[in-house]
Amino acid sequence: MTIDPLYLFVFAGLFSPGPNVILLTASGARFGFKPTLPHVLGVAAGVGVTSGLTGFGIGALLLAQPTLAFALKLVAVGWILWMAYKLFISRSGPQAQAKDRPFTFVEAVLFQWVNPKVWAVALAASAGYSAGLSPTGEAIRLATAFSGLNLFVCLFWTYAGSLLTYLLTTPQAWRIFTTTMAIALAASAVMVILS
Repeated sequence: MTIDPLYLFVFAGLFSPGPNVILLTASGARFGFKPTLPHVLGVAAGVGVTSGLTGFGIGALLLAQPTLAFALKLVAVGWILWMAYKLFISRSGPQAQAKDRPFTFVEAVLFQWVNPKVWAVALAASAGYSAGLSPTGEAIRLATAFSGLNLFVCLFWTYAGSLLTYLLTTPQAWRIFTTTMAIALAASAVMVILS
């Protein structure tokens, strides 16, 4: 039995640090595993939809329209920097404010539309690992591969984040953690511009 190389590529692309990994790890640490599950499910669903659209040729449209691709990058950078700022000024642990909460399912789905890492991995998978199916077949194949694998990736990083609460026992430790996560998230925005 052989494993479709698409699955290995998708797993490697989604498991490596990017905006979703950083946000889910931070959310798992700040709010816990169970409260972050709507965020996890929203990421998995949104990534499935985004990658499925590349099977229909939406990715090719982005590549053919540099202005549209640049606009998408600007929106992505703005949103990522806003989330990094919100994480930077947030309070975690015992000092968390009542209004702080993890992403909702819908917010997580919508973020995937401007998440440049997801688009990049989906475009590469669509171009490099096609099975020669109809556009609908390719869309379903990509959507199920991305959504299914990303669900496990998201669960892993959220759980890893929730385990960090055992190490983050002082306000100073929480401040260092949230600052580090915010800087990593902002750095991912810089990578969007450079890509």
